[in-house]
Amino acid sequence: MDAVLDDLALHWQLYAAIPFIAALIGYVTKRVAIEMMFKPLEFVGIPRTFLGWQGVVPKHGGRMAAVATDLLTKNLLDLKEIFAKIDPDLITREIEQPLLRAVDDISRDVLEAYHPRMWEVLPSMAQELVIKQVQASTPRLVRELMNEIRDNLDEVLDVQHMTVQNLTRDKALLVRLVRETSRPEMSFIARAGIVFGFTLGLLQAVTWALTKEPWVLPIFGGCIGLFTDWLAIKMIFVPRDPIRLGRFTLQGKFQRRRAEVARQYGELIAHEVLTVPNLMESILRGPRSDRLLGMVRKMVAKAVDEQTSVAKPLVALTIGTQRLNEMKQAAAVKAVERLPSTVRHAEGYLTQAMDVAKMVEERMLRLTPVEYEGLLRPAFRQDEWKLIAVGGVIGFLVGELQVLLMLH
Repeated sequence: MDAVLDDLALHWQLYAAIPFIAALIGYVTKRVAIEMMFKPLEFVGIPRTFLGWQGVVPKHGGRMAAVATDLLTKNLLDLKEIFAKIDPDLITREIEQPLLRAVDDISRDVLEAYHPRMWEVLPSMAQELVIKQVQASTPRLVRELMNEIRDNLDEVLDVQHMTVQNLTRDKALLVRLVRETSRPEMSFIARAGIVFGFTLGLLQAVTWALTKEPWVLPIFGGCIGLFTDWLAIKMIFVPRDPIRLGRFTLQGKFQRRRAEVARQYGELIAHEVLTVPNLMESILRGPRSDRLLGMVRKMVAKAVDEQTSVAKPLVALTIGTQRLNEMKQAAAVKAVERLPSTVRHAEGYLTQAMDVAKMVEERMLRLTPVEYEGLLRPAFRQDEWKLIAVGGVIGFLVGELQVLLMLH
């Protein structure tokens, strides 16, 4: 025992450094594990070998996007309820001017293309009268189309396909969604590494003083890296329900932050995923886009028939029934093409009216602890053992460096 005390007195600086180095090991291994979850977005290394790395989240983007979408569509969103908040009269007023310009352009283009001679011989006043007549009926058609879309939303919008496609196509978006939601948890993991590492470092110093075995420091370093990585991840999620111990309450950090996460996640979904442009893109070019074209075609055909109702036999005779149907089809296609630029003028109203962020927030607060955990847990579950193993390897290597310091 006297020999141990003499050695402690002689090399007290080195012994005092061991807990601090262990704390550094704990912190560094956590920071490395955190960064490895998100970076790099693409594989860096030798393809089809273990010599390289891709961030866990971007690597498993498809699977994680599917999990996030499943949670979103089954528990957090009701698109019919969201679209029911849109007032057809208000949106018509919002897009009135661009809508009238679009109708003007479409009418002139179609008439010039399919019946140029008749259009050219009409006086300009008569041309304007035709356009004004078509424009006058347009607001009603927009309201009817909105009601049609709202009543048959599942036929024109595949929200699961839209969400998965957006999250897998934009890996940076998926990473941002997970990282922003879990930023405090990531900071907690890093800080926990310091505390756990320092505590185990005290035990490490005592063991070295008693044994002087060279393997003690690298083994302890590896254990610090492994154990603290594992424990920090567990402490994020468990216990799921609060456990009261006198004045203290134990609960997983992510579970405790539910109200904050719900608000933040709702904002991210509203401004990054279920945006008006994304919804329009999915409706117009998604797997069910032909249904919308069919709706618009029906509306346009109805409008043309109404405008030519009195002179329909004459129009059919002059233009021809087939040519008339082609005009309707062309007008419908052009109307769909102009929808994004026209609806863009109502983007502010639509975002406010749908209020996706509020719905996601309110419904997230009603999730069970297990369902809520599913929001973040898949990000850790994928290749979790690799992250913990890297922590162990780094801890082992730093422990070897400590041995070299102690022996020299």
